[in-house]
Amino acid sequence: MKGWHWDGFFEYLTNGYLIEGALVTLGLTVFSIFFGLILGFVIAVMRMSNYKLLSAPAYFYTWIMRGTPLLVQLIIIYTGLPQLGIKFTVVESTLIGLTLNEAAYLSEIVRAGIAAVSRGQVNAARAIGMTPFQVMRYVVAPQAFRIIIPPLGNSVNGVLKTTSIASIISVEELLRRTQVLIQERFLVLELFVVAAIYYLIMTTAWEFIQRRIERRFGRAYDPQAGLVEQR
Repeated sequence: MKGWHWDGFFEYLTNGYLIEGALVTLGLTVFSIFFGLILGFVIAVMRMSNYKLLSAPAYFYTWIMRGTPLLVQLIIIYTGLPQLGIKFTVVESTLIGLTLNEAAYLSEIVRAGIAAVSRGQVNAARAIGMTPFQVMRYVVAPQAFRIIIPPLGNSVNGVLKTTSIASIISVEELLRRTQVLIQERFLVLELFVVAAIYYLIMTTAWEFIQRRIERRFGRAYDPQAGLVEQR
């Protein structure tokens, strides 16, 4: 094929430098989803509060973070904050930016899951003397978790690909390392195809894991599935 170098393609398909970049991408994803979910839960609870001092700041936060591009947020954190004397490394800036951005989206997912739990069950739990914490832990959270699993899984898939934006501030994740190799070998198409294959492998692997998780936590609502599992 004219203009296509199979030798270069296969050489970089198993390149250690790119594999390390893929691991960095996975690390950024795990970190931002884990801490984004924790922060998102707090924001969701604040949004649902009857006190304006809690709900208003939470609404303002989600409005800002969802209404502005992640790239702009990263640039502000990495290049803007140093003007105020607040300095972060490229990795720290990326982790903070991804976490804060993802928390805004995850908070809406969590809020929708909590709101989907029957109000009657919450009132019944309170009627038997449960504290608000106990109601959340034993009644609301288990049911809400099952509801948010599918959209949460989609968020993981999205963050895997969104981490490529971090290459703009020189974080050596998969896309950045691909660009570095392109500057050395000028195998533009071949290396970008290799990078695409790496992303496809990671997202496909997560899709498989997500389906297993959904089946695992969905069995309680599907008696027929339970019968099949026992046979």
